[in-house]
Amino acid sequence: MIEDLTNAVFLLVSGDPALWQIVRLSLWVSGLAVVLGGLMGVPIGAWLGLRDFRGRRWLTAFIYTGMGFPPVVVGLVVFLLLSRQGPLGVLGWLFTPTAMVVAQVVLALPLIVGVTMTAVREVSPELRQQMKVLGATDRQVLFTTLREARNGVIVGLVAGFGAAISEVGAVMLVGANIRGQTQVLTTAIVEETRKGDFSLALALGIILLLLAFFVNLATVFINRE
Repeated sequence: MIEDLTNAVFLLVSGDPALWQIVRLSLWVSGLAVVLGGLMGVPIGAWLGLRDFRGRRWLTAFIYTGMGFPPVVVGLVVFLLLSRQGPLGVLGWLFTPTAMVVAQVVLALPLIVGVTMTAVREVSPELRQQMKVLGATDRQVLFTTLREARNGVIVGLVAGFGAAISEVGAVMLVGANIRGQTQVLTTAIVEETRKGDFSLALALGIILLLLAFFVNLATVFINRE
């Protein structure tokens, strides 16, 4: 184990091209998924947090259920949609990084929506009432509320990124773990472990842990009062 760990550190500092290609693809796929999920999820979550309508509890329960979707089921659904016989098969996305982005967006979106919605609901209703009295538009009320709830919104985005970059089953199904094309950190760890290349698996695992640490560290500093 010590030898494998030593070799893993050597791979990290030596700039192994195959290793860093996997890291770059992982960051691109998960980063793009969170950006797309944030562009959709933050406005939806904010709208749901500000509105009171019939059936809101049912919709909230559905969103919270989505926050715990089994990734392999998400991968299966996306696979069926993008397969040749599926409704989106004409796009030719299956077994490409694009398909992996789609799967990760589906996984991250409920997290971003749910956490944003909760954060917005925790903002004092009196603030919105005061803004309305002062003549603020709905858009101004929305942006001001989001600013007050920004810590929760950031946590939602970080949670979405964590769910995306640490996922295995969905990206394995829709990306097929093709070396040099669709292989990301988690799927590469699984493959290298099966092959017995524990040094590379450990190196990839260390990178995954470091990414999680630095993302959360950045969140702590951004949310610092």
